[in-house]
Amino acid sequence: MPPEPSGTCVAQMEDRLELSHTPYDPQVPLVCMDEPPVPLIKETRTPLPAEPGHPERYDDAYERHGTATICMFTEPWSGVRTVRVREHKTAIAWATEVKHLRDPQSPEANRLRLVCDHLKTQGLGSLDEAFPPEQARALAARLEIHQTPKHGRWRNMAEIERSARTRQCLDRRRPDIATLREETQQWEQRRNASPQGVDWQCSTHDARLQLKRLYPHIQS
Repeated sequence: MPPEPSGTCVAQMEDRLELSHTPYDPQVPLVCMDEPPVPLIKETRTPLPAEPGHPERYDDAYERHGTATICMFTEPWSGVRTVRVREHKTAIAWATEVKHLRDPQSPEANRLRLVCDHLKTQGLGSLDEAFPPEQARALAARLEIHQTPKHGRWRNMAEIERSARTRQCLDRRRPDIATLREETQQWEQRRNASPQGVDWQCSTHDARLQLKRLYPHIQS
């Protein structure tokens, strides 16, 4: 949270909260995204297999093999998840994933509401970095970006899906990006086989009461 009252933070926070209570519209779907880094870790000693009374055990020693980035897109109302693994977090990578999201998955939608973090790589300028002007403009015309405020990532419902993915898929070591891609794809397929929406409870009214300290003091 910001250390002091901030009108910018409040405006962005309330925008995200109001958006979270917008009724589902297939013509204007709401998609939340997250791009967490994932370390690639190789075992240096063979783990001990599970046995009665003991889970599988790992040695503390390991080898770092760099990191990868997971591009997570979740539609909180329909429950559809799209997950892709990238080697790096760049503007061009973000733009490519947005194009992949827009074209084959929701071609009938008039516009896409995309909630993402407050990062330089996540913006309309990234489309022009990746595509010719005509194509970038066509994508931008159908894209409505809502960025979370700084120090306020909890307002992105993709964080809920990120937590579920960590518990169900990413709670162990992986030595390379190929293994990460394979296991992440399997998780995505299982998750979408029984889609679950998000029951978002926090409202603008709640925020004005519980986060009152973030609101600037208005003097008449």
